[in-house]
Amino acid sequence: MEKKHSILLVDGMALLFRGYYATSFTGNFMINSKGTPTNGIFGFMRYFLNALETFQPSHVICCWDMGSQTFRNEKYPDYKANRGEPPVELIPQFDLVKEVMESFDVPNVGLKGYEADDCIGTLANQYKEDHEVLILTGDQDILQLVQPQVSVAIMKKGQGNYAVYKADNFEEEKGITPAQVVDMKGLMGDSADNYPGVKGIGEKTALKLIKQYNTIDGILENMDELSKGIKKKIEENLDMLHLSRDLAKIHCEVPVSCELEQAAWSLNHSKVSEKFEELEFKNLINQVKKVAKSGA
Repeated sequence: MEKKHSILLVDGMALLFRGYYATSFTGNFMINSKGTPTNGIFGFMRYFLNALETFQPSHVICCWDMGSQTFRNEKYPDYKANRGEPPVELIPQFDLVKEVMESFDVPNVGLKGYEADDCIGTLANQYKEDHEVLILTGDQDILQLVQPQVSVAIMKKGQGNYAVYKADNFEEEKGITPAQVVDMKGLMGDSADNYPGVKGIGEKTALKLIKQYNTIDGILENMDELSKGIKKKIEENLDMLHLSRDLAKIHCEVPVSCELEQAAWSLNHSKVSEKFEELEFKNLINQVKKVAKSGA
């Protein structure tokens, strides 16, 4: 029987943006001697190395968005239309951070037309039968992927703080099941991703309805039981309710794969040190040594 592995799937975009904004608000872009800003990558690496030390995975894969247009924009052109262009200082860091992951021998996975979440969901489903999967992110949307053998670690404020959601503690923590995360977002929409759900239904009402009727379909089958106000809101926004649920759902059938042996975690210290020296990350080299010692 194949040995059971612990696979860490990293939401690269979540870590990079978080790393970037953690320092850029003070105007600290960490521009190196070549004139390249590196603050996002530096933040990314601190989160990444801390997660390796904390969770000690046997395999690591990093997933990325590949461009801003995805199949969701075809369904709904306004999807994420509220987000401007990425900050100019971040743009050169997108390719550079992938090079850094290559120096760690961590596969970068992404496919044009899909979001990193979709690639993460697809890979999690491929590995979960035989292995334990942990997804590292700051994005609550990914909680819909929690199931037996698939856990999600949400990064919280401060270095090394995580809320880890597993199949056996999820409902207790969140009051709903992972699958109901999608129905919740269908009802209340998502201002960050710019889709409205049902106008006038917020988190509180959505939660109440989902707890009572389990799913959006359950609500629609029992429309006569609803208050006049809520019934009217749903009837007037029915198409958008279905579309919002569709946009919220992570697509787990992306044509991506990654052979596990390519993702086996083993640190080539000199390769990483060389890359860090090139980026002028002197004080991160010690953190790499720490990770190597911890046996991650």
